[in-house]
Amino acid sequence: MLTNRFLALTAILAFACGGEKPAADDTARDLSLAPAESVATLSDQPQSGAGQTQQQPSAKPSTPSTKPAAPKSMTRVAGEGTVLMLAANDTLTSRHNKRGDTVTATLASDVQDANGRMVIPAGALLTGTITDIAPAEHPGGEGRMVLTFTQVEFDGNAYPIAARTDSIASHMKGRGVTGGDAAKVGAATAVGAAAGAIIGKNAKGAVIGGAVGAAAGVGIAAATRDIDILLDAGATIRLVLTQPFEVTVRG
Repeated sequence: MLTNRFLALTAILAFACGGEKPAADDTARDLSLAPAESVATLSDQPQSGAGQTQQQPSAKPSTPSTKPAAPKSMTRVAGEGTVLMLAANDTLTSRHNKRGDTVTATLASDVQDANGRMVIPAGALLTGTITDIAPAEHPGGEGRMVLTFTQVEFDGNAYPIAARTDSIASHMKGRGVTGGDAAKVGAATAVGAAAGAIIGKNAKGAVIGGAVGAAAGVGIAAATRDIDILLDAGATIRLVLTQPFEVTVRG
């Protein structure tokens, strides 16, 4: 019996030494496997910054707001004593016009400052009044016509202006024998005829006296008739500034 046990033990040992060895690889492989349970929380959302590039919104280039530059302005001055040459727009006469009547004239040439820059353009309209007017007091005499201009208008704007009338291209013109003058001639003729009749004591004396009286009447009419001062349309008027004239222009 002991022999049987010894044989069985020997067989076991022999099997253990020369038989199949258990696979160490399986044990190692099992050790490398992840544990069956994990405390990590799984998520199907991609991790920030992993596997993708976050696209930033493109910034639009800032455009600087550019306002148009304000136009520069400058003041131009025509100094005191500057001459303005005008042309009368209407005919003026002491026979028909009176003090206070409005007069207008047109600037004939540009008015410039000391640097040659235009201050008032040709064609500007000047407005004023007749401040004095009268016919000649006797034949050969001179009438009076004084014009005062106070405003100039151009480019749609009106400006005050201070100037004196230096000269006007006026002339004298007789009115001729008027109805009143004819009455004077008739009266003188009658007086002459009566005087001739008395002196000559006949019709011939009356005729001579009438002729003499008529001649005297014409002389009276000629001596008393009005001689008007006249300024024709288009005639020259010369003004001189009594104060500087300023205007602001945009450059």
